Amino acid sequence: SAERIRAEADRQRTVLLAEAERDAQVMRGEGDSEAAEIYAKAYGSNKEFYTLYRSLTAYENVFQSGQDFILLRPDSEFFQYFKKLE
Repeated sequence: SAERIRAEADRQRTVLLAEAERDAQVMRGEGDSEAAEIYAKAYGSNKEFYTLYRSLTAYENVFQSGQDFILLRPDSEFFQYFKKLE
């Protein structure tokens, strides 16, 4: 009957979505692991560059909307690379 066909299609859809989500989680985990390994190698080979890169990433994350603001002391370590420009 049509009801049985719909139920089977819904079941197959649920299974496919669950499998796709599982595969996505596995790939995300593998990517995160590979990224962590690359970061660790970069840190080991050039600590100053890695620290700069992480700071730039933090700046980007903090000021994404263009309307954000942050209140810090001028001597905060958060802006250590801006201080070096003076």
